[in-house]
Amino acid sequence: SHLPIWVSEDLIANPRVDQMPNFKNVAEEWRNPDWDPGRQYSAPWQWGSVGVMVDTSVYNGDINTFGIILDPPEELIGKINVAPEMNDVISSALLYLGGEACSGDKELLRKVRDKLVEAKPKWKSMDYGVIEKFAGRDLAASLYWNGAAFRARLKNPDVRYGYPVEGYSLWADAVVLLKDAKNVEEAKTFMNFIMAPENAGLMSEFARYANSIVGSEAFMPEDMATAPEVVVPEEFIGAGKFYPTCPPEVQKMYTAIWTELQK
Repeated sequence: SHLPIWVSEDLIANPRVDQMPNFKNVAEEWRNPDWDPGRQYSAPWQWGSVGVMVDTSVYNGDINTFGIILDPPEELIGKINVAPEMNDVISSALLYLGGEACSGDKELLRKVRDKLVEAKPKWKSMDYGVIEKFAGRDLAASLYWNGAAFRARLKNPDVRYGYPVEGYSLWADAVVLLKDAKNVEEAKTFMNFIMAPENAGLMSEFARYANSIVGSEAFMPEDMATAPEVVVPEEFIGAGKFYPTCPPEVQKMYTAIWTELQK
């Protein structure tokens, strides 16, 4: 999460989300996250994971591995997309190679760089907007996010979402208030608005990601209650983690790897 950095650099205001009327709806496990102790700065939006989307009509082997992207099977070569998100891509490669996200191990990071550079010619694209491309069967695999995989499956029933056994990142989006915001009271009203169960449920219905609001389930489509993209299968729950903010010196090394990958 970048939020601790924004707080330390005085980029965001403290709207005391924890004192807003609808904060009572925030699930207990989301009230005191490591990145926002006491939940004063950020109103929860939605949360999800970084995994692997696969069109199983093209490849029907094991999809619960980042090997789908980094050591792809023959059937998928030239049909793979990778989300152009530095931290997600590098963290996934680190986990695949036996490390941990935010690792500053230079030898391991050299291996990460080499693996990514070796894999890139086997990819088709590094892009967003994959849902329609899976619907049209222009892509067969992607490193991407669970809610998008759910939406893609609704358009192409052969799409499945894999939870890499090597480990995968969890993330949580939130709404914050910029320090120089002009319409502060309106912003606070909106932050309170999204913590109402009916509104959180509608947001999840659209994006197909889980949220942090108790009671929102009543306002979601029934298929979200059992969707494997939302309800993590028991055997993969322990492999997902929220990772801390990487130190500046580690971010610098990640940026160097990312720059080389873009060449």
